[in-house]
Amino acid sequence: MSAADGAHGRRVALVLRHDSAIGLGNLGETLEGRGYEIVTVDAPTTDVSALDPLGADLVIVLGGDEAAYETDRYPYLADEIALLRGRIAAEAPIFGVCLGAQLLAESLGGRAYKGERKEVGWLSVEPTEAGAASPVRHFAGVPAVQWHGDSFELPNDPGLTRLASSAQYENQAFAKGDWLLAVQFHPEVDDEIHEDWLAAWGDELPEYGLSREQLRAERAEHGPRAQAASALLLGEYLDGIAARRPVAASRDES
Repeated sequence: MSAADGAHGRRVALVLRHDSAIGLGNLGETLEGRGYEIVTVDAPTTDVSALDPLGADLVIVLGGDEAAYETDRYPYLADEIALLRGRIAAEAPIFGVCLGAQLLAESLGGRAYKGERKEVGWLSVEPTEAGAASPVRHFAGVPAVQWHGDSFELPNDPGLTRLASSAQYENQAFAKGDWLLAVQFHPEVDDEIHEDWLAAWGDELPEYGLSREQLRAERAEHGPRAQAASALLLGEYLDGIAARRPVAASRDES
């Protein structure tokens, strides 16, 4: 796949998906509003190694049940890391969510690992000083969906910036330059995804003192603001990379 494949010269966003229940959600509307053609690839059933790392203008890596360190169990994760490293070397735009953030940390030389306890529910993320000047600032004071048991350490790279933390996990968002942005929380969650997750994984909620009914009530309370914050976060990031030369053009001229 090449960025040149986009209809009428539109920029292409390649979405790496790991589970049909963990999709693009409300991020899709923002991408389409910025003129992106969305190409979704199901990583578990696609030969990711055959994809051109620079074949799209933007790569979005979504969440999943897999752990970023389980490359022996899920070989396609190793292929994703190789693809991401190819983009990182070219400073080509990447946006990661949850597992996507963990895979990016691994791709950059950091380490993903199993956390002490899952972080589940509508929870606050606190922007760092740097985060307060980044797209992540839109989630200040806006609870976001968390549903993960893994975390990651960032490598000692002066180009990397931690943008947000939570009470349980230090690394909730990070960036490299204006082209790489990753979040551990889930800005993409819309009503459909929320219900899918409650159906698929709701039985584990009592372990965390939660219930499906409670999360539905919190969704009703916080969902509209989270949807707005999601659109602002991704929209600001996309506006920031809009002035960059298209990836395919940069590759062809090199």
